[in-house]
Amino acid sequence: MSLPTRVAANAAIGALATGGTYDAVIDVRSPGEFAEDRLPGAVNWPVLDDAERADIGTRYASDAFEARKAGAALVSRNIARHLEQHLQPLVRSWRPLVYCWRGGQRSGSLATVLSEIGFRVAVLEGGYRAFRREVLAWLETAGTGLRWIVIAGTTGSGKSRLLAALAAEGAQVLDLEGLACHRGSVLGALPGRPQPSQKAFETTLWQALQALDPARPVFVESESRVVGRLRLPLALVERMRAAPCVQVQMPMPARVQLLIEDYTHLTADPAPLCEALNALRTIRGAAQVAQWQEFARRGELARLVEELLVLHYDPIYRRSMAGHFTAYDRAPVLSATDGSPMALSRLARELIALEPT
Repeated sequence: MSLPTRVAANAAIGALATGGTYDAVIDVRSPGEFAEDRLPGAVNWPVLDDAERADIGTRYASDAFEARKAGAALVSRNIARHLEQHLQPLVRSWRPLVYCWRGGQRSGSLATVLSEIGFRVAVLEGGYRAFRREVLAWLETAGTGLRWIVIAGTTGSGKSRLLAALAAEGAQVLDLEGLACHRGSVLGALPGRPQPSQKAFETTLWQALQALDPARPVFVESESRVVGRLRLPLALVERMRAAPCVQVQMPMPARVQLLIEDYTHLTADPAPLCEALNALRTIRGAAQVAQWQEFARRGELARLVEELLVLHYDPIYRRSMAGHFTAYDRAPVLSATDGSPMALSRLARELIALEPT
């Protein structure tokens, strides 16, 4: 029997980033804690569920000894259940990394039992809290040493589709809207795909940035500081805003058609579209929004989308780009005839060959 080893958070992060060392990463926190964020690739073996954790916490405030007794019984019962469910196929050489909130009793309990069985168990020193500090510290310099190329273009010009086409052509891309599960605009929420927590987004972003090759350019879409309700690291925003840009243009009818296709969940039924348009009342006024809602109810989608672009999105986008992205005014312009896969694949190849500076 070997005792559990303690692993510092920076060492664990290095191992996780390279995909080595551990056969499993086990999060023993409650399901609610696990859902908010966790280490990459972690599985949840909670030694206390959410209700049990809350109950023990309440008891601890009045009588710590009695709380520890009650907690020990619950933890033992839950660990036994996990062993019955998960242990049978595991071999002696299996090596897990176990963690809880701060590397204390919850992770120690499971690690001790697994070590008694004969597994080589590592416990994350400082727990998830230490991992979180390391991720935040790393994000303070996010994007350093990478060669960014920013894809700019007004709403509906196919920037997100172009990123996918670039990836299909073998280019290196960072899809921030994909990571954030949001298209970035007031109407950008994705059906059936709620945004992750801020913590989970930052962990996923950390993973994505770790995987990028500094020797190759990274294509990224121009974004504001916030995507939906999620904030981008300031360091990353600053590096993007200072990077070379390329402007993508598309004829207005093609932009309108692309947006109708991409926002089918809104355009298929006027009710949710009218509700979403209410978010623009403070900016565009009640009368203008009421007119747009009437277009939606009458099924005049092309007219509605074009007016939204001309009167709302395009002016805001151009002002924001000119004010924040230093290379925007001298960015080369690439034109796509429409948003079809063939047109965007051609544009992707052209952009890869151009590689603006």
